[in-house]
Amino acid sequence: MIDAHHHLWDLAAVHYPWLSAKGVSRFFGDPSPIQRNYLLPEFRAEAAALGITGSVHIQVGAEDPLAEAKWVQSVAEANPGWPLVQVVHCDLTAPDLAQQLDVMAALPTVRGVRQIVGRAPGEDAQTGTNALLDDPRFLEGLLQLSERGLSFDLQLIPELMEKTARVLAQAPRTNVALCHAGSPHDRSPEGLGEWRQRLRWLSDLPHVWCKLSGLGMFQHRWTVEDFRPIIETCLDQFGADRCMFGSNFPVDSLYSDYETLLRAHEKLVPDSQRSQVFAETAAGFYKF
Repeated sequence: MIDAHHHLWDLAAVHYPWLSAKGVSRFFGDPSPIQRNYLLPEFRAEAAALGITGSVHIQVGAEDPLAEAKWVQSVAEANPGWPLVQVVHCDLTAPDLAQQLDVMAALPTVRGVRQIVGRAPGEDAQTGTNALLDDPRFLEGLLQLSERGLSFDLQLIPELMEKTARVLAQAPRTNVALCHAGSPHDRSPEGLGEWRQRLRWLSDLPHVWCKLSGLGMFQHRWTVEDFRPIIETCLDQFGADRCMFGSNFPVDSLYSDYETLLRAHEKLVPDSQRSQVFAETAAGFYKF
């Protein structure tokens, strides 16, 4: 079993501005309980007890993305009994992108890049990351990823799916992992209906996969039934061969423990699809 989306951090080794900022609420809530070291032994103890045997580390806002990538590489090398690969951050619009990618790709654990397009409406208005979709350099960067055999982790909100799909359609050789099921932030029946319709723009692209992850970020006091329409829609639109489980720990640890989260996903994924969702899809996508 593979956890296809989690984070680690050592605050003494790498600087993360958002983890040092005090009293700042984020779109996913109050981060103060996780503004501490979160290292592989802690994550592994929870995950391995439930059958997880490997994982994908996703970049998480380090001030120096290369320093973060090198640190994750060192963690992987120090723990050969735990298969660990990583998705790093690069600005796909940077003038020296080719050089950045060459340096990152030289690290044996690197499988892809994440540059966040959208987090939540409020934060997006401040960060301006939505503008990436109108920048021709962003598409050029996506094309450079496929040239190096790297994938792209896509985080965005439903309102951006149609425009994003038009960009991704021009880079059909770059495999894309949609983070957090596309962040359905409006959990009303109407909101989920709009997310479901917009999701089709992405699920219709054969080079886009979907992560069943981060579902607690927009609904903290969730139940299994709250997740049902999201997980069932993703399985219906993408198929189990393009869906993979991710815990989004430690961020989603703000709302539940690891076992509660994993069991909720297991309950909603049919038995016949579990081997794909919890192992095979991620193993193939991230080249374990």
